[in-house]
Amino acid sequence: MACGLGAAVLILILLKLQPEDTPIDLDDLRADLTLRQEQEGKLKALLDQQKNEEAKIEADISTLAGETRALEEEVAATEETTREKIAELDTLKERILKSPPAQKADVVQSDQGGEEEYLLGLKVEGRRIAFLIDISASMTDENLIDIIKRKSGTDHDKMNGPKWKRTQRIVKWLANRIPKTSNAVFIGFNETAFPIGPSVWFRGSDASSVQHVFSSIDRVVPTNATNLEAALRTAKQKSDLPTNYYVVTDGLPTEGDSNYGSLNPFASCTSLFGKSSIITGECRRKLFEYTVRNYGVQAGVPVNVILLPLEGDPGAAPSYWSWTYATGGLLISPAENWP
Repeated sequence: MACGLGAAVLILILLKLQPEDTPIDLDDLRADLTLRQEQEGKLKALLDQQKNEEAKIEADISTLAGETRALEEEVAATEETTREKIAELDTLKERILKSPPAQKADVVQSDQGGEEEYLLGLKVEGRRIAFLIDISASMTDENLIDIIKRKSGTDHDKMNGPKWKRTQRIVKWLANRIPKTSNAVFIGFNETAFPIGPSVWFRGSDASSVQHVFSSIDRVVPTNATNLEAALRTAKQKSDLPTNYYVVTDGLPTEGDSNYGSLNPFASCTSLFGKSSIITGECRRKLFEYTVRNYGVQAGVPVNVILLPLEGDPGAAPSYWSWTYATGGLLISPAENWP
């Protein structure tokens, strides 16, 4: 009986453990599968996009690396070319420093340097050249106070003024640049005019005449007023008129030979007819214009002016420029270290 009861209990237990017949919703399963497939597709697309972007980045990196290498090679080549050019320039500088300046044979040897006209645009030329050299008191210095001091000093003081020493160098430079086939004459002017060197035309090839100019300018004492009219009159009294003029001065004239008291433009310029010792800038300008108009050079004759610095004469540069321009010449205000 016990065995039968155990068998019955076992059967009941087995029956209890049997799964229940629960229904399965296939539509939900299909929807879930579709959703998962869509998600998987999106993830694959995103992964492909990332792979493409990585490939593009790698390609850009490769391109940039190539461009960088090319630039590095170009920079290296440029540096090499630059080093070669610098070496060539250093060699050229060394050759220039070792080479003497180009010189033409000076008629008289001096320390006035080589061919410097290329720096100025000034070239000494002409068949008959008249050099008019201002030897007035202002030619000793640039500053008025220094000029006044030297005016009251000795001849030695005047002759050793820095501007006068420079004027002497300019005269010698000009004398050594006279073409050998040209004729020349040097005329100094202050209150009057007189020859510096030979009083007649001399050839540029005449060494003794050039040396005479050198020795004469070394003995001149710069003093008194500035009479440009006297210089022009003297030049035009030569047997043959000059074909070219070179004027070395530092400012407008302060004196003339005409009867200015009878001339209306000079009514207020009392210094010109002995009633004052001071001449104004306006009177100097009028005097210059009158001198050039009445005693200036003949048509077609160029006038070149070397204008040295002078304090207190601002009208000199424009006035001399107008004169040189009208004649086809040059106005030059050279650097302090020339020549």
